[in-house]
Amino acid sequence: MLKPNDLETVTRWDNENFVHPWEGMGSIGENDRTFVEGGEGVYVVNENGERLIDGPGGMWCVQIGYGRDDMAEAIADQARQLAYFSPFNNTNSVSSRLAHEIAARTPGDLNHVFFTTGGSTAVDSALRFIQFRNNLLGQAEKKIVISRHKAYHGSTYLAASVSGKERDRLWLNKVDGLTHFLPDVNPMHRADGTSMDAFLEEKVQDLENAILKLGADKVAAFIAEPILASGGVIVPPPGYHKRCLEICRRHDVLYISDEVVTGFGRLGHWFASEDVFGITPDIITCAKGMTSGYVPMGAAIISDRLIADVSGDASRGATFSNGYTYSGHPVSAAAALKNIEIFESEGILEHVRAVTPLFQDRLKALGDHPIVSDARGMGLMGCVQCFSGDEDSLERDYALGGMIDDHCQANGLILRPIINMCVFSPPLVINEVQINQMFDILAAGIQAAADALSKG
Repeated sequence: MLKPNDLETVTRWDNENFVHPWEGMGSIGENDRTFVEGGEGVYVVNENGERLIDGPGGMWCVQIGYGRDDMAEAIADQARQLAYFSPFNNTNSVSSRLAHEIAARTPGDLNHVFFTTGGSTAVDSALRFIQFRNNLLGQAEKKIVISRHKAYHGSTYLAASVSGKERDRLWLNKVDGLTHFLPDVNPMHRADGTSMDAFLEEKVQDLENAILKLGADKVAAFIAEPILASGGVIVPPPGYHKRCLEICRRHDVLYISDEVVTGFGRLGHWFASEDVFGITPDIITCAKGMTSGYVPMGAAIISDRLIADVSGDASRGATFSNGYTYSGHPVSAAAALKNIEIFESEGILEHVRAVTPLFQDRLKALGDHPIVSDARGMGLMGCVQCFSGDEDSLERDYALGGMIDDHCQANGLILRPIINMCVFSPPLVINEVQINQMFDILAAGIQAAADALSKG
């Protein structure tokens, strides 16, 4: 808890000096953000000492919950022993062990782990590796990446260029000619009378049509989140990823599965690509839950087949000149190893699978509310999309999301409002009592917003 004088001071510093991600420039210097000053389990503590359920799990990342002494000790022990090594010139046993442990949990032949600083740099590295490979194979024109409307793959230049959230792209440049975006895969927006099977065929055909139109000799990769997370927890129709992988194989297009959100337990498995969606991609990107958010780290995990294309005699003496000062950082690696240990000793993956039915039942029940247009999710991911009553008023939709968010915070729950959507992905250690409490508060917040709307 911050004392009033201290709160006034740090609020001023926050507004004068801290430029936040996705900063609204019209209100910069005038924000009144919640200060998160502590945390334990699934709860965070605000500046007033109040405990709130962390609905977004930080930013899809605090899998094992807050305040873990065992994690803090693992981080501290490694920092005392060795805080840093240069991955360009040396190696380290902790980082090497982590690479081995990750490879042991990935599908198929995805055994080569390229460590990065987070999800954006993991996607950047995956894309740069594909460009590098195709150059070595004499396919310099095979560079186009197919992505999807509403996709989010990061905020570095390459990753942002393959992201399809339209409002994120209004005022920032992107790499011209790199990306082709497929239409929305959200089943909520399928035409009236269109069955889910017919919608699946339409979405799969979108991909093949794009490859044929652009030319398979020009298309390098298809990048897809198993579930479009920041786009609003969009779950494609059943069988979508498997069918898309078949098309990619048919046309010699690589498949990048962006598991920055779904990896490390969010759907009850280490990785969702194979165990949930039945695919073995060429590259998996991950971050977030890899260290449960305790320290930054990410990775691009590359198949043996792709590495074989550019190594040994096939390398032509080339160097993959991509990397980061903090690639394989030993303190981050120690945190990731402790994270894996905690997952296994406490049965966290099994716990996620056990509580998912209740989570999804409570989520789907909110879909019956008159102002809820859709309630969707999978595993411990959910989105409740609300409707202000005015299709053309973005301002009203923002206001609606803000009303729900304000009510929930006042009653002990932090959400992630995305315009008129309430998105949540709580720590994986959440129990059934806490799940019910979370959805009770959210339901009351939706009702309070509906009452406010009815009064004009």
